Amino acid sequence: MTEHSVNLKVHWGDTDMAGIIYYPNYFNWFNIGSHTLFESIGIPLKELMFEDKIALPILDVGCSFHKPLYFGDEIKVVTKVTEVREKVFRMEHEVYKGNELTGKGHELRSWVQFSQEGNLKACTIPDDVRSKMMAVMPATSVERL
Repeated sequence: MTEHSVNLKVHWGDTDMAGIIYYPNYFNWFNIGSHTLFESIGIPLKELMFEDKIALPILDVGCSFHKPLYFGDEIKVVTKVTEVREKVFRMEHEVYKGNELTGKGHELRSWVQFSQEGNLKACTIPDDVRSKMMAVMPATSVERL
């Protein structure tokens, strides 16, 4: 597997007054794509957060929009891990309606741990997690810094 996909539907509340998808929803869909990819490779985010005290905050995010989406549209969000560094990783997302690309974007996330005081501190991505993430990377983007 080099990518993970999740099927979603555009709901009425996802649209603006013109009936077109309200752009922040793309970032919500990217988040859903990231979380379901992690679940699919055996990295349950709920356990990371509550048992291991690990969070994956976003350091950078971006999106480009190609086609509008409307209430009732069925979409597919395709998510890939494209880069894994010591403490950060990059995920790329594409949103499709049928075979038509409607938007694409990225997230740069950090691997951080909560201290006893509740502060966040970047830490090294564990080798077992790094291996799982790199196993799903497309061959053209395997990069380890």
